[in-house]
Amino acid sequence: MPRLMLTDATWNVLSKVMHLSGRIYNKPEHRKTLEGILYKMRTGIPWRDLPSYFGCWSAIYRRFNLWSKKGILNELFRALSRDADMDWVFIDGSIVRAHQHSCGARTADNESIGKSRGGNSTKIHLAVDSGGLPVYYELSCGNTHDIVHAESLVANCPTSNVVVADKGYDSEKLREFIRDNSATPVIPRKGNSLVGNEDIDWCMYKYRHLVENAFGRIKQYRGIATRYEKLERNYHSMLALAFTMMWLPMWTD
Repeated sequence: MPRLMLTDATWNVLSKVMHLSGRIYNKPEHRKTLEGILYKMRTGIPWRDLPSYFGCWSAIYRRFNLWSKKGILNELFRALSRDADMDWVFIDGSIVRAHQHSCGARTADNESIGKSRGGNSTKIHLAVDSGGLPVYYELSCGNTHDIVHAESLVANCPTSNVVVADKGYDSEKLREFIRDNSATPVIPRKGNSLVGNEDIDWCMYKYRHLVENAFGRIKQYRGIATRYEKLERNYHSMLALAFTMMWLPMWTD
């Protein structure tokens, strides 16, 4: 029997949220289906190689693709993260390698896969709350600069008092945008800046490791650390599921 990730307590929370969404029936086989999706995310194996314990692999994939299209997994994440502690917000980006099987989707879009000397890659842009739990994220091509999505991360997060980021986000325009959103920016300037960093709260900046820790936690899942999904929508849903697993202990303990 394969190793499972859901307990009775965590499944009760997830099934209740899924049912309340109004877009999914309360069927008993959904637990095994979700366990199959989690197994795929944790191990990174092809869908065809899912153990028969979870049921027919094609049925599990079709249901995952349907839930992804409906936004069900994103709703799970949003529902569990609604009580985030938004006193501080930490933002950052992290690159994941895109496996060769994730390339070549028959769509007009690039599916957030960029090419560079390091190969094909996707970048995750993430904002976490004061406790290091994810509150909002976006995807882009791996060769996209972090600051391109900075304003979007700040704008789509609930109102916070402080926004912390590293030197990659050094921009006076971004600092003004953060102040316009009633928050204080804690973003060090680069070494060639004439202004200096005397106004930086270095004690607060030390907590920036919380967003790095969040990336470290989700990249323990092989299906996240390497992108295997062709569609941006499906990889986005896998990330939503990984972030949901980070929030679940807050609802069951």
